[in-house]
Amino acid sequence: MKIRCPWINNDPVMTEYHDQEWGVPVHDDSLLFEFLVLDGAQAGLSWTTILKKRENYRLAFDYFDPEKVSSYNDEKIGELIKNSGIVRNRLKIRSAVVNARALLDIQREFGSFDFYIWKFVGGMPIQNNWEKMEEIPSSTSESENMSSDLKKRGFKFVGPTICYAFMQAVGMVNDHIVDCFRHSELKR
Repeated sequence: MKIRCPWINNDPVMTEYHDQEWGVPVHDDSLLFEFLVLDGAQAGLSWTTILKKRENYRLAFDYFDPEKVSSYNDEKIGELIKNSGIVRNRLKIRSAVVNARALLDIQREFGSFDFYIWKFVGGMPIQNNWEKMEEIPSSTSESENMSSDLKKRGFKFVGPTICYAFMQAVGMVNDHIVDCFRHSELKR
């Protein structure tokens, strides 16, 4: 029997996400944008709620194509607010559009969002060795620096805690507890 991080609570959706995605380094700009939007949407909600709406988000947000999302107008935002398949929070929806525009600016400046965002961890995942979930911080100096820089560039819903959740999701940090089978797999 595999030992997993206890936060999955034997939920099949969370188990699949934990085993296949969480902590795996992501270098695709669209997928990075997807996680940034989803982590922002999660604010005040559970990750399980967001994961269960993920396919709806992909459909609603044109599979997180930043070019397309950046062109959303008030009419499109109004349609999204009526979409019961996503979190219908005007500020969170509008932030996805604002963030898409800011992400395109970063791509023009740095060549890719991937190159820009991974600089906050020196281009390599931080390998943590937590023994208990209680040891895992909700933010770090890296997530605080990321948050500060993203905000200066116009991003919304990118506080240090959201940035740290993003870093965990996209593999910028390995926060699987040491007993979890994924910890050693991702450490390699």
